[in-house]
Amino acid sequence: MSTDIDSNNDRDTPWHEGELAAQGRAGASEKITPLGSKLIRDHMPDQHRQMFEQLPMLIIGAEGVDGNLWATALFGEPGFIRSPNPRQLDVHARLSPEHPLADSLTAGSQVGVLGIQQISRRRNRANGTISTRDENGFSLHVSQSFGNCPKYITTRCPPPRLNQSQLTWETFSHWPDRGIEMIATADTFFIASVFDDGQPSPNRGVDVSHRGGEPGFLLFDKQQRLLIPDYAGNNFFNTIGNLTLDPRAGLLFMDFDTGESLYLTGTADVVWREDEELPFEEVDRMIRLTLKKGRIARNALVATASC
Repeated sequence: MSTDIDSNNDRDTPWHEGELAAQGRAGASEKITPLGSKLIRDHMPDQHRQMFEQLPMLIIGAEGVDGNLWATALFGEPGFIRSPNPRQLDVHARLSPEHPLADSLTAGSQVGVLGIQQISRRRNRANGTISTRDENGFSLHVSQSFGNCPKYITTRCPPPRLNQSQLTWETFSHWPDRGIEMIATADTFFIASVFDDGQPSPNRGVDVSHRGGEPGFLLFDKQQRLLIPDYAGNNFFNTIGNLTLDPRAGLLFMDFDTGESLYLTGTADVVWREDEELPFEEVDRMIRLTLKKGRIARNALVATASC
């Protein structure tokens, strides 16, 4: 995120030009833009650090060696994430060798993480850079930390866990029937996006965000593009702002009944109601994803259920 383009001439703002443009277009600038430095910190408060350490799952967004964005999840017993100080997360978990990000979580890589408690519906985000990696996991140097509201989070108990049985993978470049079915029945998914103008500023990097709604809230158009309604939220516009400047996106769906995971990467554009008719009545904009490729991991999770 660049700090030299703020129309308010506040060089300390955490917002980049894509976020500022989206905030302005949504009529949220007066309310949200001046609060940036109060809402987005350069460190994790103690309550965020404590929550991360209690989690059995961590959502990750990063760029693959292929240049595409991917979103994924890491799992472990509570305590597999540690925060020795307000600017560091140590993650003791690894991805399977077949995973599209298996070779990407290396020192210097930009990573966005999301901690979400699906029982309490709390969620906190952190963005930063991997400082070290070894055979046990990696350490993340946090450059941005902020919380999100509990809107659209489906409560689940027990929380999802990694299956210890053997994974099987399916790779595709066109929508598979099973992938379409998983999307049609989903109430939750995660989306990775990125902003990188090459400047060494805290708001540069990858972000990963939660999206949710009632099953059926996602649609496909006649060109087989995935249509994602952008429901009213905290007015940060992190994902919308990133996609405005860089169309790359990575999506993760997890079927908590069957234990399957669906990974998608593609390009996305942001469509505003005043520019184009939307198939959703309750939103002012949507994200339209064109699939590039994806994978389905079977036997990935222990089946769980909503509370």
